[in-house]
Amino acid sequence: MKQALFLATLAAAGSALAAPSVTRLTPPSELFASGRADPVVARFLPGQRFDLQATVKPAAGQKITAARFLIDGKPVAAPVALRDCTAGCVKGAAAETTIATVRAVSAEAAGKHEFSVEATQADGQKVTARGNFEVVPFTAAMGPQVKNIIILLGDGMGASQRTAARIVHGYAQGKALQPLAMDTFTATALVKTSSLNSIVTDSSPGMTSYVSGNKNNNNEEGVFPDDTVDAFDNPRIEYLSEYLHRTQGKQLGIVTTADVFDATPAGNAVHTSNRGAGTGIVDQFFDDRAHTGLTVLMGGGRKWFLPAATPGSARTDTSDYAFSATDAHTGDIVKRWGVSAGALDKGRDLIKEFQSAGFSYAPTKAELDKADATKPLLGLFAFSNMNVALDKINGRRGTDKNGLQGGSVVDDFGLPDQPMLDEMAAKAIGVLKRSPKGFVLLIEGASIDKQAHAMDTERWMLDTLEFDRAVRVAQDFAAEQGDTLVIVTADHECSGAALIGGATVTDKALAELAAKKGVANLRNGVVGTYEKAGFPHYRLAADGYPETTDIDYRLLVGYGANADRYEDWRTKKTPQRDGQQPFAVEAPLKWYPANAQERDDALGEYLVTGQVPGEQAVHTATDVPLSAYGPGALTFTGVIDNTDVFFKLAQAAVKGVVAPADTSGARKPPKPRR
Repeated sequence: MKQALFLATLAAAGSALAAPSVTRLTPPSELFASGRADPVVARFLPGQRFDLQATVKPAAGQKITAARFLIDGKPVAAPVALRDCTAGCVKGAAAETTIATVRAVSAEAAGKHEFSVEATQADGQKVTARGNFEVVPFTAAMGPQVKNIIILLGDGMGASQRTAARIVHGYAQGKALQPLAMDTFTATALVKTSSLNSIVTDSSPGMTSYVSGNKNNNNEEGVFPDDTVDAFDNPRIEYLSEYLHRTQGKQLGIVTTADVFDATPAGNAVHTSNRGAGTGIVDQFFDDRAHTGLTVLMGGGRKWFLPAATPGSARTDTSDYAFSATDAHTGDIVKRWGVSAGALDKGRDLIKEFQSAGFSYAPTKAELDKADATKPLLGLFAFSNMNVALDKINGRRGTDKNGLQGGSVVDDFGLPDQPMLDEMAAKAIGVLKRSPKGFVLLIEGASIDKQAHAMDTERWMLDTLEFDRAVRVAQDFAAEQGDTLVIVTADHECSGAALIGGATVTDKALAELAAKKGVANLRNGVVGTYEKAGFPHYRLAADGYPETTDIDYRLLVGYGANADRYEDWRTKKTPQRDGQQPFAVEAPLKWYPANAQERDDALGEYLVTGQVPGEQAVHTATDVPLSAYGPGALTFTGVIDNTDVFFKLAQAAVKGVVAPADTSGARKPPKPRR
C-alpha cells in the first residue's frame, strides 16, 4: 500500500515536471524538422503575408495556457489564437493538444530569418521550437516593369505531350512544317515539380508553387498543412494575385476547360486543404473578389453555382465554409486577412449574385460572343468539366455521329455550343486589358491531364493543340502591347507518355490486324520504331485541327505510368464517363464507358499491363518545360524549382525585369499554316 502510494506520488511529480512538446511548426522548415538550417523551405517576398502556427502537446494532465511567436528574437506584434483539440483535430491528436496561430504576418528585410514559438503550460513549464524562412529581395531592374502577366498552364503537359502536338501539326524530313506557338517563345527552362510532401505532385501544389512561392501538400491550395480537419482554416500564404492586387491594384482572370472549382483554377485565389470542397471554393471566388481582384472567371462548374434544390446542383453545406467571429482561430482569418466570413448557404444562387455584382454571365459560346467586354465576366459552359477539343470540334463540324443517341458527343452532354479555349482566352484578355493597373491571367488547358489519366491519346493530343491556340492568342497580345510577360508551362507531367514511333500500316490494315487479334498482330505487326516510324502525315482542316486522327502510319504513343488497358491504336469514339458530371448516372451519359478497359476494344486482345494499380494513369515526377515570352523572358532559363517562377514573375511586375531587354517580345509571331 505504501509502495503504491509512493509510486503514484513519483508519477505525479514527474508529470508536473514534464515539459510540453511542439509537434508541428509552420511555415515548414528543415531547421525544425531535422535541425539543419538548409535548405530553406519557406520563402516569401518582402511584405508577402503568411500565417505562423504551432501544434503543442502538453504533458499529461496539463494544458497550454499561453504562446507567443518571435521572428529574429523579437515578439510578433499580433494576437495569438489558441484552440484545443477537444473537437475538430486530426485523428490521434489528444484533446489537450493546442494549436497556436498568428495570422497575416510578413517580413520586409531580405535574407534568412529565424522564427520561434514559446509555449507555456499550466504548471509554468515552457517549450521553445525554432524554424526558419527566407525573404527573397527584389533587385535593381535592367528593364521596364511588366504590367500584365499571363500564365498558360497545360495541365499534365510534359515534353512528350508538347512534342506529340507538334508532330500532329506536321513534320517532313525531320523538320516541323509549322512550329507550335509555344515553340517560338524566347526562352525555355526545365522545372522541378515536387510538392511539399511527395516527389510526385498533384495539380494543387503543382499550380500554387508558381503563384505563392511555396510548396504545399498534395490536395492543398494556398495553405500549409495543419492538424485540424476544417478544410478552410489552415495557415495561409498570400497568392501572387492577392499580393499584386493589394500592392498595385492588378485584376485577376481565371480561364479553364475544367470545372472552375478544380485544383488549377482554384490554386490562384482560394485557400483550402481540400481541393474537393467545391461549394466553399466557388463561394470564396465570389466573396473574396475584392481581395483577389477577380474580374474574369470562365470554364465549367455550373453545378456549384446553382441553388441546392436545382437539378444538377452539387452545392452542400458539408463542402462550404463559415468562419466564426467568436472563435479567434478562424475569426482572425477574417480580421487579419480582410476576407469574407463565409456562410453555410447551400441554397445560394451564385450566378445571380455574380450578375447583381455587375458581372456579365455567359452559359454558351453565343452568349460569350455577345458579352460586354467593359464589364467583369462569368462564363460557365458546362455543369462540370467542359468537353474536350476533339469532341467540341467534331460537334462543330457536324460530322460527329459518335454520340450514343445518334448525334455528337457534345449533344449527348446537352452542351452543343461550348467555346474553344482560344476563344475564351481572347474574350478574357478583351475584358482584362481595360484594367488600368494591369492584370494576372491564368489560362488552363485542363484535359491534357484528364485525358492522359484516361490514356486517351488522341483526345489529349488535340487538347494540347487547343491549348497552343490559346498560347498564340496570348502571344499576339503580348507582341502588340510590349508590356506583358507570358509563360507557358505545366504543373506536372501525366502518364509517362512516350512517343514510341509510328504505325507501319495503313488505317485499313490496322483494322484488319485488330480482327486477327493479339500481340503478334497489334504490336509486332504495327509498331514501327526508328526509321520504320517515318513521319505521320496529319492533314489540318481550316479550323486548325486534324481532318481525322485515324490516319495511315499514325503516331503511336505508349505510357510509363499506366494502368491496365487494351490497345488497338484507334481513336476512341467516345470519351470515358466523367463521374464529376451531375447527370453521369442518367442516360445517355451513364452508357459511356466507366474506365479504360471498358472503353477500349478488347476484341483485339492486346492487353497492355500497367505499372500502377487502379484504372487510371498517374502523374510522374519528371521535370516539365517552361517557355517565356515578353519582357523578362530571359530570366526563365536553366533548371529551376517551380517556386522560383513566383519570384521571377513578382520581380518583373514590382521592380522591373532583371535580364537584358529582349527584342522578341515586340516581334509578331508567325501565323499558323492552313
